[in-house]
Amino acid sequence: MTHSLLRSIRITAFIFWLSTALSFAQEMPLSRQMADSFMARHKDSILVGKNTQTKWDYEQGLMLKAIEKVWNRTGEGKYFEYIKKDIDQYVRADGSIRTYRQDEFNIDNIPPGRALLTIYQQSLPDKETYKKAADLLWKQLEQQPRTKEGGYWHKKRYPYQMWLDGLFMGEPFAAEYSLLFNHPEHFDDIVKQFALIEKYAVDEKTGLVYHAYDESREQPWADKKTGRSPSFWARAIGWYAIALVDVLDYLPAEHPGRPQLIGYISRLAPVLAKYQDKTSGAWYQVIDQGSREGNYLEASASCMFVYALAKASRLGYIPEHFAENAKKGYEGIVKNFVEKEADGLLSLNKTVSVGGLGGTPYRDGTYAYYLSEPIRKNDLKGIGPFIFASIEIEIAKENAVGKHKTVGLDYYFNHESRKGLNGGTEQFHYTWQDRMHSGFWLWGNTYRELGAKTVSIPSKPTAASLKNIDVYIIVDPDTKKETPDPHFVGQEDIAAIEKWVKAGGVLVLMANDTANCEIPHFNQLAKTFGIQFTNKNRNMVQGTQFEQGKLVIPAEATSIFKTAQKIYIKELSPLSITPPAKPFLTEGGDVIFGISKYGKGMVFAVGDPWLYNEYVDGRRIDTSFENFEAGKDLAGWLLKQVVKK
Repeated sequence: MTHSLLRSIRITAFIFWLSTALSFAQEMPLSRQMADSFMARHKDSILVGKNTQTKWDYEQGLMLKAIEKVWNRTGEGKYFEYIKKDIDQYVRADGSIRTYRQDEFNIDNIPPGRALLTIYQQSLPDKETYKKAADLLWKQLEQQPRTKEGGYWHKKRYPYQMWLDGLFMGEPFAAEYSLLFNHPEHFDDIVKQFALIEKYAVDEKTGLVYHAYDESREQPWADKKTGRSPSFWARAIGWYAIALVDVLDYLPAEHPGRPQLIGYISRLAPVLAKYQDKTSGAWYQVIDQGSREGNYLEASASCMFVYALAKASRLGYIPEHFAENAKKGYEGIVKNFVEKEADGLLSLNKTVSVGGLGGTPYRDGTYAYYLSEPIRKNDLKGIGPFIFASIEIEIAKENAVGKHKTVGLDYYFNHESRKGLNGGTEQFHYTWQDRMHSGFWLWGNTYRELGAKTVSIPSKPTAASLKNIDVYIIVDPDTKKETPDPHFVGQEDIAAIEKWVKAGGVLVLMANDTANCEIPHFNQLAKTFGIQFTNKNRNMVQGTQFEQGKLVIPAEATSIFKTAQKIYIKELSPLSITPPAKPFLTEGGDVIFGISKYGKGMVFAVGDPWLYNEYVDGRRIDTSFENFEAGKDLAGWLLKQVVKK
């Protein structure tokens, strides 16, 4: 073959790959395409591997978490319904779990518990059932056999063995459960599990992590001196990397073990970068043996490393330049592993089916063993991490708009309380942390995915409390019927906020219908910027006649709402506008949105908190409404109004 012909073939192949990748991107994000493809193939239940019957399984838990990530990013209710439908096939009315046996003490049985916690945090009737099921898994962890130093055995039938896989299987669930149900003492134990792996399984020369450690040194696969297994299996390290970045989502900021875990991912990141294949961007099945005969680029581990590096760099755990390793890795994944089928569904190739140690027939952990396991197409252990990785890469493409910006949500004028999930009293109603229909969790997540930091402001507005805030959101100030001792907006508050806006702050005022919002004092603040919330109520919706709350985004409003065309707002207070304010969206003679350029700053006002979870999560209103998309449009616009300091 001539040099010119070979070059022509390579160029043609590259153009084909590039056009394929671009066509994927132009249709819809790959995270959604893969999730939809998976759901199309597993319509009624999730079958794992060659199983002919469904069972409670870690691969099921992995996929449900992947689908949850797509739900959080899209607001498409079908993803939540899929999660709940699957879990409901296992969880009985008394909280027991079909096919689950606690007495096996198999840590692989814990991951579906993350879906239980997700469901329990939603507005649902009879949701205590999911809490009871989660309690069963928590009880298993409390009683899980341990090494002499306190590390979880991977399974009861694998005594004294800690596997990297086990950190992913148990710790993200344990961390979220501990946070939700007030078990702060357990965070120390979570950190200990990682510390023991770092102590016993990390190779001193390469920084890579061995698949497992046998404290007893009795297993034939275990080194008699160190207790370590023989090889560096890429997916095992991938499980470990995911576990680190996911546990940090729940470990309190003030916990002394937090810097310790960040240190572990900081130590691991350059090691992963070193062993990344320079040509393809992917990683090999046995990660340190890339040039050895029989080795191959493996999909699941590559996806896990991309996810961990992208997420850790986005959240500031590791230097930003590791995002480039993630980007290159993802390009390699799309090129080498992703396939579009004739029916339009996506597939993922080259995922190794399994990797274990011991058992029958005996798995000795050698290079030859890891190369002997079959490779599968559309294995869940590859598809789940592919969705994880895709989500992070999609976030990375758009999060520059909020970088180094902080969005503060008022918890002072709005300060309602209720009985919390852990039995204590908690603040709710339009708060960042509330995942029920009453909260702003999804809208807050949108800001975070756009690169911004979200914080609460529990004190009155002052120069000090607003100093580091770029966008300040005040929602539905309390009336006396909502809070025994409400904080009404006063002249000192108005003066502080006016000065802050004039200096370049972006203020969002969200009222409510007059029966549910303290309008008179709130209007004194709004008046400063030429805005008033009127006593009129409109878009009164009867039951599920959602079209009564319809608003169509006109062409002149696309400077803010670039993607949303039809939104839902019910029982809102229209605005009265005077200069410097201007109407932004008017319908039937009523001003729905108003904006006011004030000094260097900007004010956006609307007479309803219309972006709370109930109307953006896709579970309540007709799917033709685009409140989730509108919330993202608005968040992006608000962040762009921030004046550079």
